[in-house]
Amino acid sequence: MTSTLSRPAPVGRLVDQFEKGLDAPICLTWELTYACNLSCVHCLSSSGRRNPDELSTEQCKAVIDELQRMQVFYVNIGGGEPTVRSDFWELVDYATDHQVGVKFSTNGVKIDQKVAERLAASDYVDVQISIDGATAEVNDEVRGKGSFDMATRALQHLKDAGFKDAKISVVVTRHNVSQLDEFKALADKYGATLRITRLRPSGRGADVWDDLHPTQEQQRELYDWLVANGEGILTGDSFFHLSAFGEASGGGALPGLNLCGAGRVVCLIDPLGDVYACPFAIHEEFLAGNVLRDGGFKQVWQTSDLFLELREPQSAGACASCDFFDSCRGGCMAAKFFTGLPMDGPDPECVQGYGEQLLADRDNGVLPKSSVDQSRTGNRRKALPSIPLTVLVTQPPSRACDENPLAGMR
Repeated sequence: MTSTLSRPAPVGRLVDQFEKGLDAPICLTWELTYACNLSCVHCLSSSGRRNPDELSTEQCKAVIDELQRMQVFYVNIGGGEPTVRSDFWELVDYATDHQVGVKFSTNGVKIDQKVAERLAASDYVDVQISIDGATAEVNDEVRGKGSFDMATRALQHLKDAGFKDAKISVVVTRHNVSQLDEFKALADKYGATLRITRLRPSGRGADVWDDLHPTQEQQRELYDWLVANGEGILTGDSFFHLSAFGEASGGGALPGLNLCGAGRVVCLIDPLGDVYACPFAIHEEFLAGNVLRDGGFKQVWQTSDLFLELREPQSAGACASCDFFDSCRGGCMAAKFFTGLPMDGPDPECVQGYGEQLLADRDNGVLPKSSVDQSRTGNRRKALPSIPLTVLVTQPPSRACDENPLAGMR
């Protein structure tokens, strides 16, 4: 899985090797369902309702078989809320039985004590609990009333079961960036590892990005915190746009690839089998193919016109003359696209401020929207949930889950 596509083994910097693409993705995200018991305001896939055309159990197993043949070592499973699929555990077992490790993201709704004990007995499954505030007050504004208690209850179950090294996954916003120390303390309390990621203007996140993304001052605060506390903190390499801070002060780039890996080392399989260049770029513009219609995942990954184009040298555009271009490579493709900025221009959160004027001058009336919207409300902007989430699992999800992910709970 470490060789570049149809090329001799390259030499030089790692970033230059990865820029040309690999024969299999290092980081494959697979959203199993759009169904979700929450309606988080920043959901990258606008999840809520299940799509009736989602891949069947057998189709999912065929994808896993292909990943095994490609020597994909593990897959990041998400949604929606993946655990509401009635075949979720069957698919997890099938993947691990076929040498494909599983890391799944969950809001914790199904992690009771029995499930936690099952997870603790597995060597090939990692669990990531999503929390977006170190307190219920901050978290529940984004994820819904009761969601903080639900997530911390799941973490307690995992700790009590002896599960080693669960992850707490935090999307950094202007309302929680001041809580980074509290997030770290929360992770320590449950014997977990803190993972922080960048807010992208994707899915419902596009509707709240202007209000939630960190300010320029907070971006500096975040960079300084990562420099001081970064050892043992996971970031998914999502803050490489901050690396120019280090270059300007002689501190250098943040640890990581510091490269947009879309279509090169990362991609997304959505619940329908569509393959996108990046989990944050769910739009026709970045659709490479479909695992059912286009000869399977390997065929799409290795031969799609979009991915081959992304693996070619990209124009630096307006960033070419910037002294810090080599640190951030122009930033995040999805962030630029969904905020209406030129793809060969600066990141909207460029730490040198070059994105600010472009944002001010953009035409807000023609911003691109995600191709997918499974929001239960039908109105993404009003998706903040109001339902209490003190639910108990009483039986596996029924077919009513097609429309209501809370089926089978009371």
